[in-house]
Amino acid sequence: MAAAKQTFKGSVADYSALYNQISSGRYSQIYLLMGEETFFIDRLSDLLAEKVIPDEAKAFNQVVLYGKDTDGAALVNVCRQIPMMGNRQIVIIKEAQVLKKIEQLALYTKTPVESTILVLCHKEKSLDKRSQLYKTIAENGTVFESVKPRDYEIPNWLSGYISQSGLSIDQQTLQMIVEFLGADLSKIAGEIDKLHTAMPIGEKKITPEIVEHNIGISREFNVFELTRALSERNTVRVMRIADYFARNPKNAPLVVTLSRLHAHFDKIFRYNYMLWLAKRRSQPMPTEQDLCKALKLSSPFFLREYGQAAANYPMPKLFSIFELLREYDMKQKGIGRGSIDDGELLRELLLKILN
Repeated sequence: MAAAKQTFKGSVADYSALYNQISSGRYSQIYLLMGEETFFIDRLSDLLAEKVIPDEAKAFNQVVLYGKDTDGAALVNVCRQIPMMGNRQIVIIKEAQVLKKIEQLALYTKTPVESTILVLCHKEKSLDKRSQLYKTIAENGTVFESVKPRDYEIPNWLSGYISQSGLSIDQQTLQMIVEFLGADLSKIAGEIDKLHTAMPIGEKKITPEIVEHNIGISREFNVFELTRALSERNTVRVMRIADYFARNPKNAPLVVTLSRLHAHFDKIFRYNYMLWLAKRRSQPMPTEQDLCKALKLSSPFFLREYGQAAANYPMPKLFSIFELLREYDMKQKGIGRGSIDDGELLRELLLKILN
């Protein structure tokens, strides 16, 4: 029977368990840290580099190599060396995905040396699970698979990360950060870590003012506020934000804004469709849980906005909006846009959506 496919949620849980295990001094002989999401891989390899060897012995018994600079056979020789001035060495391979003749490591991972801890940072993709190397590592060491999150999975992860830092945040401020920073976990974590050190003494809640001051996100003029104003059909507010975007194109690239608008109206469409389907089938209206799942929302907090938006944008209007978004995506790419700049393109699109 095939093993269950790893999920982002599973990666988060496995990361937490492995982080705690390493922090408490319980080590495996071999670590295979693999997958597309580099954040967890970097954090675990940094923790191992910090914990396994005392600072005074790191110069002798901590080896860091890069896959492009070595090969499997040479790495086996390094792993079989006797530690100097200690009873353990750690060998960390960065960029193991480009290690030449990596399968030769199976000769070592089948019978690892007790005094060596080998850490393979295999980024961008996972090692072939059918390979002999993977099987011997799974048998004699620890495998961690790091999966990239989908957009709707980031808010819950970020909320947990902030809580672990001893801070708190409300849903609107959380969403503002996610909309601005995107899906790069390393970038998001770096900004939250900076916030943690920049917080006033005794202050534990991350507010829009703190975010604006330290991360540079405007609490009034961002994509999150734009989509909310569109949900309310607040034309004045929508155009004020559009004007800000036009003056600050680096803070709100048109390609990113168009993507967010499409995702927003797609959620409104899903909301309307679920209500229509329930009525058509004479079934009870969908629950908050059902709606959150269908709209891929991290919290029921946002359902009120989408309920209002669904009333403001019936299905025929949504179909015309999707046509507009396709049209302006082509114009953004240079097809039929003439000499108009991105700021004017966005204003023109938003007015058509509202009208």
